[in-house]
Amino acid sequence: MDTTLRDGEQTSGVSFVPPEKLQIAKKLLRDVRVDRIEVASARVSAGERQAVIDICEWAGRHGWTERVEVLGFVDNHVSLDWIAACGGRVINLLTKGSLRHCRLQLKKSPEEHIADILREVAYADKLGISVNVYLEDWSNGMKDSPEYVFQLVDALKETSIRRFMLPDTLGVLNPLAAVDYLRKMRKRYPELHFDFHAHNDYDLAIANVSAAVLCGCQGIHTAVNGLGERAGNAPLPSVQAISKDHFNIETEIDESRLFEASRLVESYSGIAVPANKPIVGENVFTQVAGVHADGDNKSGLYCNALLPERFGRQREYALGKTSGKANILKNLEAFGLELTPEQTRLVTQRIIELGDRKEVVTQDDLPYIVSDVLKHNALEEKVKLISYLATTAYGLMPSASLKIEVDGRCHEAHATGDGQYDAFMRGVRDIYKNTLGRPFPILTGYYVTIPPGGRTDAFVQAVITWSFNGKTFRTRGLDADQTCAAIKATIKMLNMLEEM
Repeated sequence: MDTTLRDGEQTSGVSFVPPEKLQIAKKLLRDVRVDRIEVASARVSAGERQAVIDICEWAGRHGWTERVEVLGFVDNHVSLDWIAACGGRVINLLTKGSLRHCRLQLKKSPEEHIADILREVAYADKLGISVNVYLEDWSNGMKDSPEYVFQLVDALKETSIRRFMLPDTLGVLNPLAAVDYLRKMRKRYPELHFDFHAHNDYDLAIANVSAAVLCGCQGIHTAVNGLGERAGNAPLPSVQAISKDHFNIETEIDESRLFEASRLVESYSGIAVPANKPIVGENVFTQVAGVHADGDNKSGLYCNALLPERFGRQREYALGKTSGKANILKNLEAFGLELTPEQTRLVTQRIIELGDRKEVVTQDDLPYIVSDVLKHNALEEKVKLISYLATTAYGLMPSASLKIEVDGRCHEAHATGDGQYDAFMRGVRDIYKNTLGRPFPILTGYYVTIPPGGRTDAFVQAVITWSFNGKTFRTRGLDADQTCAAIKATIKMLNMLEEM
């Protein structure tokens, strides 16, 4: 069960608007094919209400209403009425899983809380709404007041409740404690369905999920990119990979769509995915050390079960001072470039020099390095930027005038846009589409950073991702001005386009 749209939205600074929630819900249910999604908390806002209505209407058209769940509260039927009015058919009822929470937050005895829960379950039955229950703070409940946990579950086990969801609400568990507590629950209640909900405060969410699977939990809660309160939840791709590779569990998940979901949520949430994030990080399928590339050439000696193709990605070989000849050869092969051993040695030497200066060298830079070092004709500069003027002024649309040379002929354009670079791009696109009659790539990613080791007053780096004829590639520009850096990356792209 994925809770990106509910618990994931409790990440500091994250708020999805209804159309974004609908798109993420479609991605998770239809494309990634998770079993269930938790999409909102009841009664939060008018926006949440609209999001639940939209998602339930869409899911209903596909017969998936029972796969859409909403968090609700023991609040004298208010949450249940709210969910029913939105078209929801499943409530995840938040109950107190520790005696401290029951007494100190609710100011009630266990018997009073149980009576309140039973009234909510009876009302849900009347409405035809399925009930799952969260035992909030269950991990601390098992640690400090297990008799209360058992009293609560004993009172609820004969009801219509489908799933008892066991959250490590404060992220305090370790795998040994998780195994101990979960085995006690499974032994005492072998007939009940248990879900486990991990939090990552000690960076143990995945380890605790593994313990839960080992103990026979039938459901695991996840979030795309590990979003969630504080340190977040167990990441969906990692849970899927571990379940399949380490426990031989077959799920309906389409692993090739996990990367798409990650990027969609990254875009809508504004929370960047770390480059070293397992499975979905930018660098996780990039070999850096030359010895690893050499091993891959020799029967895949440095590959494991996490093959990039499995997740709709591809392996890359980084260029830097530790690359070595094998990495260079792998990248040259990708470009269809053949060099002599001596030429390869010279190119390797130049890349090592750049790495020692902490300059970032990407695969897309390789043809330029080859051309520069060897005066090679691998990439003749067929597109040249002759001149440009980009302006912005208060109260006026940013504009750009430019002149570029393509195959020896000059072309000029003037355009306005939402920013200086947008105006420049509109001008270039006009030249290619309307003057030259050529197709033009789609810009799919754009970010500007200070290069590693840089300072705020140093060069900035613009990295742009392009999509063209089913191929995705990146270009990089470096300059003191971010617009100039982006323009340099664009000119690199235009020259690469000439070779495609």
